[in-house]
Amino acid sequence: MACDCRLHLVLRISLLSFCLAGSSEAQDPLPSWNEGATKDALLDFVGCAAKDGCSKYIPPAERVAVFDNDGTLWAEKPIYFQLLFAIDRVRQLAADHPEWQEQQPFKAAIEGDQKTLAASGLEGILKLVMATHAGMTTDEFAATVRSWLKEAKHPRFGRPYSELTYQPMLELLKYLRANGFKTYIVSGGGIDFLRVFAEEIYGIPPEQVVGSSIKTKFEVRDNKPTVVRLPELDFIDDKEGKPVAIDRFIGRRPVAAFGNSDGDLQMLQWTAAGDGPRLCMIIHHTDAKREWAYDRDSHVGQLTRALDEAKHQGWFVVDMKSDWNSVFAFERP
Repeated sequence: MACDCRLHLVLRISLLSFCLAGSSEAQDPLPSWNEGATKDALLDFVGCAAKDGCSKYIPPAERVAVFDNDGTLWAEKPIYFQLLFAIDRVRQLAADHPEWQEQQPFKAAIEGDQKTLAASGLEGILKLVMATHAGMTTDEFAATVRSWLKEAKHPRFGRPYSELTYQPMLELLKYLRANGFKTYIVSGGGIDFLRVFAEEIYGIPPEQVVGSSIKTKFEVRDNKPTVVRLPELDFIDDKEGKPVAIDRFIGRRPVAAFGNSDGDLQMLQWTAAGDGPRLCMIIHHTDAKREWAYDRDSHVGQLTRALDEAKHQGWFVVDMKSDWNSVFAFERP
């Protein structure tokens, strides 16, 4: 009987400890962020923005936060995931295009020659995109992307690309929305590619996604009205294009902006130049063990000018290695 009582007491203490730990985590909206200046800045900015009477209060209509995608919300190594999608599409379509065996950048894509692909620059990437993203309806393209995301695996982690999202950033998106912020993706990636999965993995609906685009036109195919994707560039949402796109499609200057590369510099500058409270933050990839460490010399997500500007302007720089206690959700117990 005494043993049973002691066992009962141990179980009760264990249960209480478990509940207290769970309660503590439930009260922390950013459990994957380590305690420190960066986390404090986020909690202070968001908490005060939503508190009427606070010195940094922001009216609900003005609570707009914009996020880059590649390298900010999900990983971007070894190369941008949409480019990996295009490469896989080239390999799928190669049998119908024997000329690609000798034409660059298609030859490099088929052979997995990333060095030659990188050397082809923007012109080479656009050739791949036009050959693999156009000629189909928007519905057909969305179905193709959805199928790829379901089947493709990241070459290093062996997991679906949708699992390579950053857990701390998912928590931040949720925290912002819980405090009346509207969250947008503003990415150099393709808008129709992003819209396939943005709502499911980020909680960001298609109408709050801004990205690069190719031209489209209306057609009736098999007696069915459709929108067809054309092999012609419409808009590149990168660098100087980001503030232009935000102004055109969102119509409000953001009060918070998050990026990770020089491609986000102008978006951060434009956000910071507004009146009232502002928060600009750069994700600095410093964790070679859990993810990658890169900045100035990287051919993907190069971070040079924006990193220097952050020091001069007092923008926050997230040190991935020290500020995040977990990078991906699959790391967490």
